[in-house]
Amino acid sequence: MLRMKEILSTQDMIDKQHLDIRTITMGISLLDCTDRDVHVCAQKIYDKIVRCAKDLVKVGQDIEWEFGIPIVNKRIAVTPISIVGSSCDTDSYVPLAVAMDQAAKTCGVNFIGGFSALVQKGATKGDEILMNSIPEALSCTERVCASVNVGSTKAGINMDAVAKMGHIVKKTSELTADQDGLGCAKLVVFANAVEDNPFMAGAFHGVGEPECVINVGVSGPGVVYHALQSVKGKPFDIVAETIKKTAFRITRMGQIVGVEASKRLGVPFGIVDLSLAPTPAVGDSVARILEEMGLETCGTHGTTAALALLNDAVKKGGVMASNHVGGLSGAFIPVSEDEGMIAAAESGVLSLSKLEAMTCVCSVGLDMIAIPGETSADTIAAIIADEAAIGMVNSKTTAVRILPAPGKNVGDRIEMGGLLGSAPVMPVINSSSADFIARGGRIPAPLQSLKN
Repeated sequence: MLRMKEILSTQDMIDKQHLDIRTITMGISLLDCTDRDVHVCAQKIYDKIVRCAKDLVKVGQDIEWEFGIPIVNKRIAVTPISIVGSSCDTDSYVPLAVAMDQAAKTCGVNFIGGFSALVQKGATKGDEILMNSIPEALSCTERVCASVNVGSTKAGINMDAVAKMGHIVKKTSELTADQDGLGCAKLVVFANAVEDNPFMAGAFHGVGEPECVINVGVSGPGVVYHALQSVKGKPFDIVAETIKKTAFRITRMGQIVGVEASKRLGVPFGIVDLSLAPTPAVGDSVARILEEMGLETCGTHGTTAALALLNDAVKKGGVMASNHVGGLSGAFIPVSEDEGMIAAAESGVLSLSKLEAMTCVCSVGLDMIAIPGETSADTIAAIIADEAAIGMVNSKTTAVRILPAPGKNVGDRIEMGGLLGSAPVMPVINSSSADFIARGGRIPAPLQSLKN
């Protein structure tokens, strides 16, 4: 039985410490929507999404009202469109993206993920069409998110796909130049992508998932930051224990919301993603948690060690609070969505190289980082390759969501608004990687892939 002290404590976490459910995401299988005619396929996609998710937003709002728990986003993830569209006699999947966008608007969700392809070992015709369609699809839709998985621990890294994605990121930025390259904020390049991720922009509904499912993404950097203020100067053992206890409470709330949404919508409950997801709001920052551990500025020496502790403690505490934990489950470090990261980047302490080192110990990767618009496609591809290598060798999910800012240079700022925030344009190394990327082929899987 809950004690009054616990109830008031939780209410304080919601009112003053930015505790919320970041998203409830409905995963929907579109495997039965295939058709030779791309327009018929698009209509089937629209109809099924609306049929399955028509009550998602209302149920989320009802739970918010009845439980007093903020649910910031209601979202949809669908089967990778490269699979669904492979039966279509077409050279563009843009009509399918438009159908997804229209369905998202009809259902009232803010994002829909799954304009995706899985090419870690090679690309089918459908995968190639999907990748080629990404720039136009993201420039002519508002709510569609795209992702491409280019590597895995089992398969290695598809360097042909990596090279291609460098050009696709660049073109997507150019086609949305009037919005500071906003299209790239809806595009993620993965290694070891997971099938049940509820967070955007990388969510898709894997082929191993049920017909329809509810996954929940929690948040709570502000709550962890507040908890650590009570253990200033204490040993790291106590810091870790404090984070574990806090993560348990955060995740428990996500479990309750997920089970309730599942029951009301009549679909199975999938997982709770434990990830600490920051926002641009002051007091809701992962960077400030790391600084509370004793770092003067996020990005200075010791940052990677602090982040490793945070990530591990969040998982240890959260896993005890939910029957099913999945997704990405860690601590996100998106620059534009974290006011502490923005401040550290503007001060020059937090660099692209340091962020890359930090991704070795947390989820997910180089996220929402603005770079000069003149950055070459080869350099972008090389950044993707580096991050994919970290994921491949360490058997973890890594990703790149990088924002070449058209017409902007180091020191300028891009503005995207809302949860996407704003970001200072950060420098990249000028030395060329063109010959490296031009080799193509596949980087072989590491020895630890042979686990059977």
